[in-house]
Amino acid sequence: MITRREFVMATAATGALLHNRFSFAKASQPTTPVNFEVPAGACDCHTHIHGDPAKFPWFPGRTYTPEMALPEEMSALHKALHIQRVVIVTPSVYGPDNSATIYGMQARGKDARGVAVIDDKTTDAELDRLARLGFKGIRLNLATAGVSDPNVARQRFLAAAERVKSRNWHVQLNTTLPVIAAMRDTLAASPVPLVFDHYGNADEELGVQQPGFSDLVDLVKSGKAYVKISVTAGPRKNYAYFKPLAQMLIAANSDRCLWGTNWPHPNSVNGSTGKVSPLWNVDDGLVFNLLPTWAPEAAIRKKILVDNPARLYEF
Repeated sequence: MITRREFVMATAATGALLHNRFSFAKASQPTTPVNFEVPAGACDCHTHIHGDPAKFPWFPGRTYTPEMALPEEMSALHKALHIQRVVIVTPSVYGPDNSATIYGMQARGKDARGVAVIDDKTTDAELDRLARLGFKGIRLNLATAGVSDPNVARQRFLAAAERVKSRNWHVQLNTTLPVIAAMRDTLAASPVPLVFDHYGNADEELGVQQPGFSDLVDLVKSGKAYVKISVTAGPRKNYAYFKPLAQMLIAANSDRCLWGTNWPHPNSVNGSTGKVSPLWNVDDGLVFNLLPTWAPEAAIRKKILVDNPARLYEF
């Protein structure tokens, strides 16, 4: 853990550091100003840190190789969005190594929480260490790993839930709607809270009637699961398609909706270990301004941005 003096010195140097990095920094920054009042204590519930590969080596089994995205860039993002708190999720490119996430969390201090990736070699002592550092759950990267067999997904989920059920942690699932639908009964009986990434990776263009979306909605409505209404990046995104998905989930249970940027918007399309995939360039200010169109009431937005993250991540 960095000392307060080191943190203050790092913060003071942020402006100069950003200036020096802009010639090669790739992580996007907002260009559209926020057009609504952001409540105090607001939280971005889905971000990643991609450290210098010389210090934080990539996982050999990764499916893509991202550009760097550093804590000072994330701080600049959140300053522009008026966001105080952050949840940093270990991306699949690090496998079960959570060092880069810890690096990002320590730069933010008490306003940061973490979601780890583990494997069968992760010891209970390591889980204890992660808990002391501020981790509150583990993520299963099923979609990134190409796991579409519900039986395999079920086995991995049950093993993950068993590891964390005594720790008051949750299991975050990066999976697809067909897998969610096939695992619905298992998920409904989960001994730990669930968190689904990115609308359950719904295809926004297929709308609320697409197979599996009703299963996601039912799990959220029951209170068993949280869902991140985070807009995934990609080419030629029409953000209007996300509105009915977000509105249905918020109407089902606004106490179980979370918001996140997915910054720095990693691009895994046609990824490999042999070349670096450029990050998606996303205007997170424009995307954040969608939230009032999904949740016009300030009290509901406060639940999504402040109350729900505070409960789940124990801020």
